[in-house]
Amino acid sequence: MIKELAREHRISELCELFEVSRSGYYAWLTRRPSVRKHLDEELGEQIKAIHQSSRKSYGSPRITRALKAKGVRCSRKRVARIMKRNAICGAQKARFRPRTTDSRHAGPISPNRLAEKTKINGPNQVWVSDITYIPTREGWTYLSVVMDLGTRTVKGWALKDSLKTDLISEAFLQAVFRYAPNQGLIFHSDRGCQYASEHFRGLLNEHRMLGSMSRKGNCYDNATMESFFATLKTELNINQPFTTMEEARQTIFDYIEIFYNRQRLHSSLNYRSPVDYEHETMAKTNAPYVSTISG
Repeated sequence: MIKELAREHRISELCELFEVSRSGYYAWLTRRPSVRKHLDEELGEQIKAIHQSSRKSYGSPRITRALKAKGVRCSRKRVARIMKRNAICGAQKARFRPRTTDSRHAGPISPNRLAEKTKINGPNQVWVSDITYIPTREGWTYLSVVMDLGTRTVKGWALKDSLKTDLISEAFLQAVFRYAPNQGLIFHSDRGCQYASEHFRGLLNEHRMLGSMSRKGNCYDNATMESFFATLKTELNINQPFTTMEEARQTIFDYIEIFYNRQRLHSSLNYRSPVDYEHETMAKTNAPYVSTISG
């Protein structure tokens, strides 16, 4: 403060005003930054770079993990302190929860096979799916996603302006085309009319999959998908509608295919990306690697 005001006022007057000795002020003025401060400044630059590469979504836990992966020794508290000092923060969770499930239908309800699955030790054993809404200025659009519960990899997705069954069918068929899972895979969803439809149940039978549905009124059975949608909307900062549906499609493609699947550090995967974790898991079991087709 004194240094800034010294351009217009005498040093002696400022020191008296702030109750600081002149000798103390001049000693501070010529003192070199401490080693600790210098190291914090260097670490701050690395934190800024990681925060930018994460699309400004990472908080202190993931930034700490990313630093350690680069061989940088630091604690989460130190990272959080430097982030606060530099006004760097992770994405904040959005506060909205749309309704996209209509379980008031006469379609058959599959048993909750997910509750009976005691252990998931690899990819393509259990897929989970759900639908959420994405706002655009052209009207409501809806996103359907198929995710591997064992590796958190998004296997397939589709974006349409309707909640009809072809929305989930497109996401499902994309996942099947890209990953060609073995028969017996459990496909879990909520009790929505789309998943209970004759057409979609026919697709599950065609590909020898076992349908599974959540218990009535129990959102925790499909909590992984709920969490993914919350993360997507938070990290894309969907507080305002996209201008067009095409803009929404391109943004979601980039987020899922480039960032989420291949780059984003996932806390439940010991801070590895879903694709890296899946490849490591499949290498241990000598299973063939997944398809790299994107779409």
